[in-house]
Order: sequence, then C-alpha cells, then structure tokens
Amino acid sequence: MYRGETFTLKRDAQAWAQRIEVQAEHITASGYQPVPEGYSVGDLIDGYGQECNMGGKTKQATHAMLKRELGGIPLKRLNSIHLRDFIDKRLEAGAGGVTIAADLSFFGAILKWGKHSRRIDLPTDLARDARRDLTARNVNTRSNEREREPTPVEIEKLFAYWRDNKRQKIPMATLCTFALATAMRQDEICSILVEDVDRDKRTVIIRDRKDPRKKDGNNQKVPLLPDAWKLVEAALSTRQTGRVFPYQAASVSTAFTRACAKLGIVDLHFHDLRHKATSDLFRMGLTIPQTAVLTGHKTWTQLKRYTHTNAQDVHDAVQALADKMQEAA
Repeated sequence: MYRGETFTLKRDAQAWAQRIEVQAEHITASGYQPVPEGYSVGDLIDGYGQECNMGGKTKQATHAMLKRELGGIPLKRLNSIHLRDFIDKRLEAGAGGVTIAADLSFFGAILKWGKHSRRIDLPTDLARDARRDLTARNVNTRSNEREREPTPVEIEKLFAYWRDNKRQKIPMATLCTFALATAMRQDEICSILVEDVDRDKRTVIIRDRKDPRKKDGNNQKVPLLPDAWKLVEAALSTRQTGRVFPYQAASVSTAFTRACAKLGIVDLHFHDLRHKATSDLFRMGLTIPQTAVLTGHKTWTQLKRYTHTNAQDVHDAVQALADKMQEAA
C-alpha cells in the first residue's frame, strides 16, 4: 500500500518515513498495526460505540462511565496500573464486585474489538487479568441469589391499595396479575405488541428478550396461560395496534416501589413477582422445559435462580399425585 505526505522540512519528512517504516515492519511481524500516535482510550471507546450496537441503558451508561474514567489515558500507555486505579476508584464510589466485574468485561470487549476489528496491537488480556485479580483483593464477584417472593398477604395489601387509590392511573393490579401469570419482566410486559399476539394459538412474541449472550433478535414465542389470556383478551378489545399495556416500565417500577413504601412492605421489587411466578409454575406441575418456554431461560443454571421450591412444596406435590391416583382408582 502506497502512502505519501508533504513536509516543509526534510527532517520532518525523514521522521515520518521512519515511523511509517516501523509501522510496516510491525504489521508484517504481528499482523497488527501499532497504536497510532495521539490515540487515547477514549478514542477507542468512541469507535466501539459508533460501530457496535450499544444495546440498552445499562450498556450505554457503562460506556459513558468507562470513557469518563479511562478515556484520557493514551492508549499506547494503557497498563495494569491504570486498571488497578480504576478498580480502586469504583470501590470507593460504592460499586460492588459484580458491577466492577461487568465493567471490566465490557472494557475487555472494547479492547478485543480494537484488536480484531481495527487490527490495532492491543493488550486484550489486561481487562481479563484485572477481573481475575478482584478475587485476590477479596472483592466478591458473585451476585447473591435473591429468594424474596411476595406473600399472599402482601399481594392482597398491594391490590387493595391500588383499588382504593383513585389517583393511580396505571392499572398496577392488572400488570401484577399478568406478571404472576406469565413470569415476564416488567419491560417485557410493557413492550408486548397487539400485532405479536396470536389469538388462535393464544401466544405472544416477546422481542429481543434478555439473554446473557444474545439479546438483539432473541425473539421468543410464549404461550399465554388462562389467567394471562383473560387480561390480554380484554386489552385487545380496546385497541387494534400498538402496545397491549401502553405504560412505561420505569413508571410501573416506581408505582410498585411507592406502594410498598406506603404499606411498609420491606425489600420487595416488581421483579420478585417473576421469582414467585416461576416457582408457582413448578408448583403447578410443569416440567423444566415447559417452564423455560415461559420464562425464556436457556439453561437449568439460569432457571434455578428463580426457582424457590421448598420442602413443603415437595410434600404438596406428592400429596396431589396421591390424590389423583386415588381418584383414578
């Protein structure tokens, strides 16, 4: 490949030619170009953001934070000390180990993009090694599995509160009932389209469903069980297009949290309805594959985090089976 440049001074031309020659030798030897002069970590992060899908709000916020914290570092000088200081600062700001590990994983993806997409000779192992070092620093990178489920009394209190609250515009009882009947996340519930509902088969397509490895294009067809279908059928009678439940997920979350605070219900989130719904599906007698069709989980490891089957549930299941056998006899 021919490259040319014009200079006023001979020494500038000689320095440029020498630099280009070094770059050419580097590319020949390694297959990658050296980091360009004046190129910063922020430039690399910007390039990644322009070429790659930035996904949802979490990914965008992490992208902005990485640029803010690391963007000013010359990319050629990036080393493990910079990431050590980054971790220190994140810990001082109150970030947990799981969050920091996710930050480093995202930064590692940016470095890999720079190396394999832009063909820049980058130390892609830096972020991976920094993430591994978290354990040596006694930083817990494993999330605590949440086992909180709403009790029947708590659900009754919430529904009564919304029923008596004339200022409540979002039909929270309806949305919570739907969540308990489907095990869907709040953003999934609020994004269901009328056009994606199959009235004959009583199914709905959840588009871009959350997945650790793939979100974009992860569309899943989900059956709507009787309790859920009643609510969807009622909504379909009032609209032909658009969202079945036309409410903002953030507003739903806020309304749920506000109601819990008013009623003195401690440590309960809308997402905990998904935990209860998943456990209830197993209590109904559904198998792991059948439950996974509803929840969207790809593996048992993912699914079991939402499954809180206890000893009493096992006793109840055995008793129900015995009752069926007795009736059949």
